[in-house]
Amino acid sequence: MAENKRTHSVSFFNSTLISIISISLVLFLIGLFFIVGMFGNELSIYMKEHFSFSIILKEDPKEVDVRKMQRNLNSLPFIKSTKYISKEDAAKEMTAELGEDPQVFLGFNPFQASIEVQFKSEYMNPDSLRVIEKKLTSYAGVSELLYQKDMIHIVNSNIHQIGVVLSVLIFLLILISFTLINNTIRLLIYSRRFLIYTMRLVGATPGFILWPFVKHNMISGFFSGVLAILMLAGTLYLQQKIIGLEVIISQDKLWVVYGIILITGVFLSAVSAYMSVSRYLRMERGKMYSI
Repeated sequence: MAENKRTHSVSFFNSTLISIISISLVLFLIGLFFIVGMFGNELSIYMKEHFSFSIILKEDPKEVDVRKMQRNLNSLPFIKSTKYISKEDAAKEMTAELGEDPQVFLGFNPFQASIEVQFKSEYMNPDSLRVIEKKLTSYAGVSELLYQKDMIHIVNSNIHQIGVVLSVLIFLLILISFTLINNTIRLLIYSRRFLIYTMRLVGATPGFILWPFVKHNMISGFFSGVLAILMLAGTLYLQQKIIGLEVIISQDKLWVVYGIILITGVFLSAVSAYMSVSRYLRMERGKMYSI
């Protein structure tokens, strides 16, 4: 009797361990897709905020006028940063790029002073940029606003398409994950279906029968989530060493993903356990032999 009990305990422990590992792998995939989606979003923000916009000035202004204009520009809600480039600085940059000084054969400095501007990512769309361009070119002393309109349109279009694909994939993965977790827990509870039936015969209430199974699987889901988080953290650590991922994804946002993984593991495990035990609570003894 003691030997059978010990064998049953070992078997149940092994089943639980396999269940935890299986669920953790599913949660790891969910977390990975969330991080890929987050990485794509952060990368799009990074790219949008590093597009170069040049406000070309009509004439070489005085330093006091430049400082005043920069203060005005920096106070605008759509501007992230500004940088003044004088005619001399522009000539030096072009000389460094070409390897020759254009002033030597032209006899004069052909460049105009400008202010390089970086906009906030939420304003990097065609409608907003048209309004911004109209506003900036209305400033006294501003000639025009130069930027790569076609490139911005291509980037926005690609980002939108990638976002739609990732959203669909994450949704499908969550559905598949719930099915896999549900099947894993159903197999775990399947071996104890006659225990559930016996408890029901002796008068145990459904709540009394359900709670130990739900509690056990919530704990298993918690450990599955922790294991998935450790795998994600290890994967990200390797990525950070290779491509510097920490520059794009903040640690605060990663903690949000880890929290989602942990809650998902506990919640799905609890729901699956409740559904599986409830099924056997309604099942007749004869049917238990045929499933």
